[in-house]
Amino acid sequence: MSKRAALYLRVSTLDQNTDTQRYDLLQMAQQRGLSIVEEYVDHGISGARTRRPALDRMMADARRGRFDIVVVWAADRLARSTKHFLETLDELNRLGVEFASFREQLDTGGALGRAVVVIISAVAELERNLIVERVRAGLRRAKLEGRRIGRAPLEINRVALLRDRERGMSLKDLAKTYRISKASVCRVIKDAQTAVSKTLPQAASTSADNKELRPPITAA
Repeated sequence: MSKRAALYLRVSTLDQNTDTQRYDLLQMAQQRGLSIVEEYVDHGISGARTRRPALDRMMADARRGRFDIVVVWAADRLARSTKHFLETLDELNRLGVEFASFREQLDTGGALGRAVVVIISAVAELERNLIVERVRAGLRRAKLEGRRIGRAPLEINRVALLRDRERGMSLKDLAKTYRISKASVCRVIKDAQTAVSKTLPQAASTSADNKELRPPITAA
C-alpha cells in the first residue's frame, strides 16, 4: 500500500508561481510510489511571516492523521527559521508523519533520516529547556531586585464602582468612567458577589445560634 503524501509549496511574492516546485515534487512522488492526497500552497507569504494559512491547515490535518509523509521542495519553503523548522519536524515525528525534501534529499523514513530526527528532537528539547531556564532566571532576578512580577493590582474605588452598578450603570459606562477594561469591571463585581456569598451563610448561622441561645418566652 502506497504512503499518503501531502505536498507543501510556498512562494514569497504574488508574481511568483509554484510550477517548478510542483513539477519536481510530482516527479519525486512518482518515483517513490507516493499517493498524493492534498497540496497545501501559500502564495505571497514571506519566509518571516509567523502565520501561514496553508501550513497551519496542513499541520492540523497531520494531527488528524490525514497523510503519512510531508514532501517539500526545500526546507526553507517549510519553515521561517531554523528553530521553526526543528519544532515542525519534531512535531511531525511525534505524530508519526515522515518528512522529505527535494533539494536537501532529506528523508526521515530511512535510517539516516531517523538519526537526523533523533538529533533534531534533542536540539529542539534543549532549546525548550534553555527558554524555560532563561524565564526562571529572569523571574529570580526580578524578585531579588524587588520588581513586581505579574499584573499590578487595580487602583480604583471599588465601593464607588459597585454603588454605580447598583444604580443601573452599564458595564460599558463603568469601564469608561473608571478607565479600566470591561473584563476588569466584571472581575470587581464578581469578587464582590463572591465575598457576599461567603458572608451570608456565616451571618445566617450566627443568627440561628443566637436564636437557640435565647430563652423561651413563657406566658405571664
